[in-house]
Amino acid sequence: MEDPAAALVEFYDEAYSRSPAEAELYARWRALGARGKAEHVLALCARAGVAPASTLEVGCGDGALLSELHARGFGGRLAGVEITKAAVAIAAQRAEIDSVALYDGEHLDGVADGEYELGIVSHVLEHVSDPRALLAEVARVSGAVVVEVPLEENWSARRAGKRRHAAEVGHLQRLDRRAARALVRSAGLEIAAELEDPLGLAAQSFFATGALQRAAAGGRWALRSGLHTLAPGAAMRLFTVHWAALCRRPGA
Repeated sequence: MEDPAAALVEFYDEAYSRSPAEAELYARWRALGARGKAEHVLALCARAGVAPASTLEVGCGDGALLSELHARGFGGRLAGVEITKAAVAIAAQRAEIDSVALYDGEHLDGVADGEYELGIVSHVLEHVSDPRALLAEVARVSGAVVVEVPLEENWSARRAGKRRHAAEVGHLQRLDRRAARALVRSAGLEIAAELEDPLGLAAQSFFATGALQRAAAGGRWALRSGLHTLAPGAAMRLFTVHWAALCRRPGA
């Protein structure tokens, strides 16, 4: 049986070893995603009264989110860990990130308990075989943790093409909001603030080519954002939204 951690490393090594044209496209895609993720981090921390002087992102990829936080003057000392050498090499070139290191996808060896005031694990837990253990490990080294995952337990994501795409991008977990909240509790944490995001027009239309695809993406965005505003529970049962929460140990 293939080792899940090794398979994840292989997947991301391939993802960061694209042709120059593909690499540029996906770098722009990650930068766009980082802007949304940063907005979520800032909103949740503001609601919970968290203003960290040190931040660790676990699964930092190419460092796009940490760079975006730096640009917004947030997070203090910024550090990241990542499972693939290719991504670490890219992130390490960003002068605004204080340190980037390779890790095994499970253990934060050499990181002391409570060393960071904020931990971030954004769009990582759906990729790992034991998300509870990884979240607990991030919580061990952080005073508070921002978690973000896609909620893919819905009608749209059950379609064969969507399931195939989720497998292609390495998703091992398929969560709804109830399961995401239960995962947080299972890691010994409680939720101080949470939000859902159906994704903006820029994300919905990023890969569209031509007027027809852009029009279809715009219509999809209008329908989804409108339904999420009017009936968020129904929206989450029908299509994927991103869920984020700021979590702490009880009594912290």
